Amino acid sequence: MSLPLPALFSRALEDASKAFNHSAFEQSTQDLLQSSLSDLKSLTSRIIGLSLFSPNEILEDISTRDLIYLLVPYALAEVQGRVKSDGPDERIILLTQSQRHLDSFISNLENYEVVPESERALHVQDPAKIKDAASRRDLKIMQYQREKDLRARIETIRKRRSQLPADGSMESDFDLIRSLLPQKTGTADDDDEDSESEDLLRETTLLLLRLFYAQTQTQLINLNQELELLRNAPRMPPPPPSRPEEDHRDKARVAESDMWRLEAPAPSGGPDGKGPLLDSSGKPLRPFTILPAGSSDRARMAAQVFGPGHRLPTMTIDEYLHIEQERGNILTGGGPGSENELTSSEQLALDAEMDGSKDGAEKEEIKRLKDENWALFTDENPKGAGNTMNRG
Repeated sequence: MSLPLPALFSRALEDASKAFNHSAFEQSTQDLLQSSLSDLKSLTSRIIGLSLFSPNEILEDISTRDLIYLLVPYALAEVQGRVKSDGPDERIILLTQSQRHLDSFISNLENYEVVPESERALHVQDPAKIKDAASRRDLKIMQYQREKDLRARIETIRKRRSQLPADGSMESDFDLIRSLLPQKTGTADDDDEDSESEDLLRETTLLLLRLFYAQTQTQLINLNQELELLRNAPRMPPPPPSRPEEDHRDKARVAESDMWRLEAPAPSGGPDGKGPLLDSSGKPLRPFTILPAGSSDRARMAAQVFGPGHRLPTMTIDEYLHIEQERGNILTGGGPGSENELTSSEQLALDAEMDGSKDGAEKEEIKRLKDENWALFTDENPKGAGNTMNRG
């Protein structure tokens, strides 16, 4: 007996959420991803068979309970991109499939006019193609702020519906989608749901679609860049099949090269053929010399020291340090003497308090710009944003 659509989608999202909380290199993670992919593909086939969405419909014709299934291609692309691949060619195939799912997701939202025109015009732009640094920075800030506003509105509505996690734990995007699925099917509670809850659910789903539309545009840009790198990367030629006679020659070459290695073991009779020099514990068994015993050989080897090819130093260490200090490459200060000195930020704050003076106004403006840049940096780079192996 096949599962209902909400239960099947919920199981796929649960497996995907568990997989995204673990390393992609673990076999258990890949098993979860394959299970989620299987459920999502089965869900896609059933959606097509039931004709839940038709190009002849408009957004108002789609029921609130069916809106959530517009996110199936998005979930498919996310899970597909996490699957481990063997080699660049297989990775290209996986990324191409993810690209096709994301294009389908965007096409559906644009056909049903889910995303306002102003948001579509904002997120379709690629900041990397803008040459002016200030304009590029302003565009990134506007895109980030719009996504932040959408997520805040979703959290506000979910709080009204008491759908936020009780323990305050972080949720993945898969958990967010899963929270909008009906928990009960075919019961009287579903039929008796009041109109206010229905309106809140529809509003939350539409906001979530708009949020993932913005994220998808960024993901498509990154995905296209990775595909271009993989397609232009040089391919290693496959090793030719070996033959028995070639294997024999390879072993002979390896044996010959081992004879000339510095760490090659000495012959069984020792270097002079008179027996081993050391026992198994490293204790000398007989006297031996490292250098040649003859005085003429030692004189010849000593004469080779500091020969024509040897480079002598051109300056003393003190002269070198003096030159580096003049270049500004040596840090000075620190220690107990600088403990009571003001830092650059403290000095800037002190200078900004000089009201009524020109220097004070300039320092105040510099401090304001510095604080604003730091605030923007912390907004764009939240704590833990660089942890790409454990993203939620």
